[in-house]
Amino acid sequence: MEPILEMKSVGKRFGSKSALEGVSFKAGAGRIIGLLGSNGSGKSTIMKIASGIIHPTSGEARICGEPIGLQSKAMTSFMPDKPLTEPWMRVRDAVAFYRDFYADFDSVKAQEMLSFMGLSEREKITSLSKGMNERLQLSLALSRNAKLYLLDEPIGGVDPVAREKILDAIVQYYSEDSCLIISTHLVTDIERIFDEVIFIKNGQLAMHEEVDHIRMTHGKSVVDLFKEVYA
Repeated sequence: MEPILEMKSVGKRFGSKSALEGVSFKAGAGRIIGLLGSNGSGKSTIMKIASGIIHPTSGEARICGEPIGLQSKAMTSFMPDKPLTEPWMRVRDAVAFYRDFYADFDSVKAQEMLSFMGLSEREKITSLSKGMNERLQLSLALSRNAKLYLLDEPIGGVDPVAREKILDAIVQYYSEDSCLIISTHLVTDIERIFDEVIFIKNGQLAMHEEVDHIRMTHGKSVVDLFKEVYA
């Protein structure tokens, strides 16, 4: 079965600095994958390459067999670590913006998610707490009928209650036909939803394993192995 995302020997340089070096992995349908690493390890660079925002310096990346470009962008929903919405918007304006901009936006799913998240369409985005804004950004990203969902630090800096709500929403609303990749360094809070994890260290792939295999083979939780790899 063709992978949804495939990276082959991907490297990325910014001037003289190497951000990624020889990264190769495949990500298939029906999987929630943790892209894990300390700050500056290369996680966001992988997300930006997969989303088509930046191009690799070497190697290649494909989505559903297509080289990353216009066609692959139409299959990819990216939630960056900074909101895509504008400060003047109310929640309903943000929904309308996504509906107009993305042909695969599912308005019914969006309404369900807003209700699940406890968001009112009338609320101004500037009045939302960080946690509520994270809930909104996630609702917008997951309301697209994409093949690949990329969530960059979706629970960074939000309180434990918001984290639980966001994780519950991810599990409930993502499609089994798609692949969902979450980059994070907050492993303890989020490992319960992962099927697989990819460890990135100093711009290189340190490990790609199924979570069940880690627990059986290493006899450790993901967070314990994470501490060992990044100690």
